[in-house]
Amino acid sequence: MSPPDARPKLRRCASPRRSTEVTPVRAERLGSLDALRGFDMFWIIGGTAILMGLGKVTHRPLFDKFLEQFNHVPWRGLHFYDLIWPLFMFIMGAAIPLSVAKRRAKGESDRALLLHAAWRALVMFLLGTITQGNLLLFDWSKFRPCYSVLHGLAAGYLIATLVAVKVKAKWHVATIAAFLLAYWGMVMLIPVPGVGAGILTPRVNLPTYVDQLILGHLHYGENTWFLSYLGFGSSVLLGVLAGQMLMGDRTPQKKIVRLLVAGALSLGAGLVWSLAFPFIKLMWTSSYVLISGGLSFFVLALFYWIIDVLGYKRWAFGFTVIGMNSVAVYFATEVFDFRQVGDLFVGHLLPRIGPWDSLVEATAAFIVVWSILYWMYCKKEFIKI
Repeated sequence: MSPPDARPKLRRCASPRRSTEVTPVRAERLGSLDALRGFDMFWIIGGTAILMGLGKVTHRPLFDKFLEQFNHVPWRGLHFYDLIWPLFMFIMGAAIPLSVAKRRAKGESDRALLLHAAWRALVMFLLGTITQGNLLLFDWSKFRPCYSVLHGLAAGYLIATLVAVKVKAKWHVATIAAFLLAYWGMVMLIPVPGVGAGILTPRVNLPTYVDQLILGHLHYGENTWFLSYLGFGSSVLLGVLAGQMLMGDRTPQKKIVRLLVAGALSLGAGLVWSLAFPFIKLMWTSSYVLISGGLSFFVLALFYWIIDVLGYKRWAFGFTVIGMNSVAVYFATEVFDFRQVGDLFVGHLLPRIGPWDSLVEATAAFIVVWSILYWMYCKKEFIKI
């Protein structure tokens, strides 16, 4: 039986516009990576709000328990929502070997590759200071230079690209191990002045102390940054390993097996390590890197099998539309409140529908965002950094 047609009937797209700011779709792209990236972003740009609105309507104890997975764990532990960020890092890493191979095939030098990566990292960091760092308030007392998902993405991407370009692939696992062991050693063995070593509380731990030392009054929040770069880089590098597996000459079935084995090893190592070094997202601990990475291997294997091997793509079209402009939509939804646009259509209805108001408002806002992304998809306008 031949695989299903990848083109949904919904699609009626005109000829693409081309400019220096947009990138046309390439036929050789892995559909699973775009769909998984969109699946990941869906929960940030509207999916979670829709589920919360549904919970307000249903009031079912079991469903309310399920909704707890869409809140971050305060400190130790793991919910589904705590996997959104590392999964995006993992997907970013999986695309790096593909990108490096294409650029090298065009004759680009390692220096050009690294300069491009540095530029992308700088842009991501600057966008982060706009979306969550209050840069545009022009108020130094409220500026938060290190308080953004995009900051972590920028650091992880730059480190992983440097390793992917300059370190032979056979040493990548060892590099990840060295990063994670070094981070564990520093956190558990170097004492915080006046407190001691190995303290893991929200306000007292070595990475937080280092952040406060560097940032001074600009330090904000409980996420850790500078020492956690080792963890960020490792999360992206796990994705690099996955991308290398997908690029190999092996059969698709063997690639899936390799992804599953890598996921099992990463998850198992993380669970064992967590007995001594707990998984804490806010600190991006080594065990958290391995556990979230292991689960990311499993999810990628599933998407790759369904979309790229079996050829079932229609079900993921909505996610693909999001995934093709993931950074742009994240930035847009952080800067603009699309509920206000959605309320132009449903605002007068909300006071009349009781507990359904949150669900309807969240759904309307998501439809507005997705419609814009669909228009961009049809125009082949994919904003890249």
